[in-house]
Amino acid sequence: MKSEQEGAVAVPTEAEQLAADASTRSRVARSILQHGPSTANDLAGRLGLTPAAVRRHLTVLASTGQVTSREQRVYGHRGRGRPAKVFALTDAGRAEFFQAYDRLAIDALEYLQGVAGPAAVEQFAARVAESVSTRFHAIAGEYESPTEALVEALTAEGFVASLQPVASGVQLCQYHCPVAHVAAEFPQLCEAETRAFANLLDSHVQRLATIAHGDGVCTTHVPRPVPATAHPSPQGRAH
Repeated sequence: MKSEQEGAVAVPTEAEQLAADASTRSRVARSILQHGPSTANDLAGRLGLTPAAVRRHLTVLASTGQVTSREQRVYGHRGRGRPAKVFALTDAGRAEFFQAYDRLAIDALEYLQGVAGPAAVEQFAARVAESVSTRFHAIAGEYESPTEALVEALTAEGFVASLQPVASGVQLCQYHCPVAHVAAEFPQLCEAETRAFANLLDSHVQRLATIAHGDGVCTTHVPRPVPATAHPSPQGRAH
């Protein structure tokens, strides 16, 4: 026969419960950081939690200013009921993940700029952008369009990208930027990335927003290609 002590279920202390809750909230925030704006159901599926538990932690994160919410955008026909809420990290939420290597990278680039000049930083930024270009070229043949291949290449490099249709083309959205804190000090990183997008897509892309400058999502407009018939050659024009 088991003793009363052996059969007892250990009840966590208040301190242990608070630590467990803090750890779970950190997992929720990190999942949003890695996967971009998410619904409670998305987070529950990824973390193995119930939607109710996730919502409880999201409420706390919202109260501390680490996450913000908006209604989920629905493209095409929307079913009945209210649209789900999508939760995204704020600047304060992202700051929780600021690592010492960001400070080291900023110090290194400041030193490089001081001893070799701004051109050296621009060359370094172009080299950083090459990682996405290399991955893009390796997989481009597997996708129907270059933009889809670029989304996959960016996501594989940790930028968590997607495409959103707009009237004039598509918007390339990046929900996470692994170098956001460094790019905030050295915008050459964002500029080199934009140039790489233009080259890879053979398009006059336009950067609309960046996480490094305080926006929630890095957004790049990719215009719809203009048909050749829209610009007839001089020979084809009437005299």
